[in-house]
Amino acid sequence: MTGADQAGGAPPDDDASELVAQLRGLAGADPADVRRVVAEVLAALDRVAGGALREHLPESIRADAGLDAATPAPY
Repeated sequence: MTGADQAGGAPPDDDASELVAQLRGLAGADPADVRRVVAEVLAALDRVAGGALREHLPESIRADAGLDAATPAPY
């Protein structure tokens, strides 16, 4: 099922299309670069969520993103 199928056949907006294209571009990139980008995105999302995102992430992902329980929220 594609994103368009999930949205009832409506085409995705330009921002979503651009994000999907960027993520697809990362798929073939160096795995270390991909992990770094994902960690940066998760850290930014956690900041926006006031530190609440980290509670929902597995420990290994929190550690990769610098969001482990011992680390205070980076504000």
